Amino acid sequence: MANWRTPPKLYIPGPVHTCDDILDALSGYPLGHRAPEYSKLHEEVVTMLKQVLFTEQNVFLVSSSGSGIWEASIRNCIQRDEKVLNVGCGAFSDKYHGVTKSCEREADMLAIEWGKECTVADIDAALAKDNYGAVTVVHNETSTGVTNDIEAIGKMIHEKYPDTLFFVDSVSGMAGLPLKFDDWHIDIVFASMQKAFGVPPGLAVCVVSDRALTKSESVPGRGYYFDFQEYKKMAAKHQTPQTPAIPQIMALHKRCEMLLAEGMENVWARHKEMAEYVRSWAAENFSLFAPEGCRSNTLTTISNTKGIDIKKVNAALFEKHGWVFGNGYGKLKDKTFRIATMGDVTVDDLKQFTAWIDEEI
Repeated sequence: MANWRTPPKLYIPGPVHTCDDILDALSGYPLGHRAPEYSKLHEEVVTMLKQVLFTEQNVFLVSSSGSGIWEASIRNCIQRDEKVLNVGCGAFSDKYHGVTKSCEREADMLAIEWGKECTVADIDAALAKDNYGAVTVVHNETSTGVTNDIEAIGKMIHEKYPDTLFFVDSVSGMAGLPLKFDDWHIDIVFASMQKAFGVPPGLAVCVVSDRALTKSESVPGRGYYFDFQEYKKMAAKHQTPQTPAIPQIMALHKRCEMLLAEGMENVWARHKEMAEYVRSWAAENFSLFAPEGCRSNTLTTISNTKGIDIKKVNAALFEKHGWVFGNGYGKLKDKTFRIATMGDVTVDDLKQFTAWIDEEI
């Protein structure tokens, strides 16, 4: 009988399948988080992440899920008398709005139909109606499988609304999809490591622009755990304010080495190749939830047009093979299912997996 000790192969949208090299890196001897050995590890990871994310700005390692940076971005960079525009096109972008409100900031929601992308025109029209301290957009909406054009949105905000900060949730995008922080005029971007980085959960990466970091100096009530000023102060020593998830940072070091050795253009192409295979299989057997032109390369959301019992199929796959895919999320549960193309999987793996799914449906 399968249980938590059974080694699975995960095609859910995170955590994802992790290779032995990453697991080996997790097993390094503990380091004192104020010791020079840790500072060297931290410095090397941040240096590599700047290459992965095409930035010269501030990279913070945060021992939380990516969701923690929803709160961090709002509490650090939005004054009490400012308003935020939250762009919602799925469950997780909608949650960003909920977090903004829970931080007691005024916020408007630009609601986009689930399964549609957030267009430059829609965001431009909304920003023109009021003054906003920041706009939040999800790069890759994990519930719908839609990738938003962050480059174009960032360019428009930079040119037309230069005083508005641009916050990007790239939890299921970063490392698997093109992302160029400096060139795309982003002010905050963040991701969880258990997605396209393929590192077990417990760590987030956050990049903060110089102007966002400067603004945070004057924002009261930032709290402690996610205070960017604390992160800035400790980053100068190549450390973190609190005891970090050192094993995950060791694993991230290994992953960054692997990404840079492969080359980011090749990394993005590999994810696209895997996604194209899944999309072709899904189109033949079901239908794709996201429209052509904005479909994600790190996960595919598939409309359950055959009405399969997703829980039953997954249980059979796990019992027989130890492999599972993801159900739909939120209001899409059982109406859709999701296959991730992140982590240490290949097209050949996906061909085997979809063949096993075919046997169960």
